[in-house]
Amino acid sequence: MPSAPRLIKILLGIVISVALLVWLFWKVDTRALVARLADTHWGWLIISVAAALFGLWARAVRWRHLFPAGAHPTHLFNAVMIGYMGNNLLPLRAGELLRVYVVTRRGQPFWTTVTTLVVERVLDGLAIGLILALVFWSVPAPREIAWAAEIFVGVVLAMMAVLVGITAAPLTCRTVLHTLTYRWPAFERRLLSVFDSMSDGLQGLRRPAQLVPTLFWSVVIWAAIIFAVWTSFKAARLELPWSAALCVLAFLGLGISLPSSPGFIGVFQAATVLALSLFGVSRVDALSFSLLLHASQFVPVTVWGLLLLVVEHVSLTDARRVGATASVSPPGPTS
Repeated sequence: MPSAPRLIKILLGIVISVALLVWLFWKVDTRALVARLADTHWGWLIISVAAALFGLWARAVRWRHLFPAGAHPTHLFNAVMIGYMGNNLLPLRAGELLRVYVVTRRGQPFWTTVTTLVVERVLDGLAIGLILALVFWSVPAPREIAWAAEIFVGVVLAMMAVLVGITAAPLTCRTVLHTLTYRWPAFERRLLSVFDSMSDGLQGLRRPAQLVPTLFWSVVIWAAIIFAVWTSFKAARLELPWSAALCVLAFLGLGISLPSSPGFIGVFQAATVLALSLFGVSRVDALSFSLLLHASQFVPVTVWGLLLLVVEHVSLTDARRVGATASVSPPGPTS
């Protein structure tokens, strides 16, 4: 049984998703919607699915470079697919815990693995921030949307600054933490233990031999994602520019930061419809495209992830136990 705060978050996400779906489908001609979906160009859709899956494979390759030198993590692609499947089916993005569990059960330190995911999220957030800047520089947008984008970019830049500080000057950062917390020894010990583990997990970014491929594969990942969205336009028979694909990704980056039901249902559709409204796409066309794009990414990843769940012999109960243990046990510098 989830704790009260977790249950509240789950219920809030479901309420937001349902509210958005009601808003999206209110007074929409469902026959026209079904007709647009039936007119899908399946060849382009297959290309889009392949591009999205290639992006996930590239994500696993980049993830390997985020581990410290000497680490030899295995089954990273399996972990990525299982994690994304978990995010599609489980509340509160529990797929992230599944990703960590698949890797740590094969010998990698828990907190080091968690840190690599934090770095990955910051890199993705920075990419979304750059895309947002490009979109709002070239496409006029309502002020309230631009305001939300500015907050998002600010948070990402702050996280990036913290990680850069820990990466570039770990001893200085550790001294600052000690100075701020030495009056509370128990809290200081736990915080410094977490800091040491994070610093260890950031070793990969201190070496050009790992930093350069990390940046290269980041470009490959986002190029694949942009191409997947653009080919989905073709599958939906929408003639839209590349900037529209960037706009969809920017709005999705903002949208999925909101609470929602598993799989970002409702939020995904609302973000896509709002993005395409800037290009004059009708509600029916935009909604049908959002459903097509979401299904093309949801179904293959979920099916593949469920199959890999069996291959990896992953138990959801064991994964939850690992997370609970990590949350109550102070990590050591190499734990």
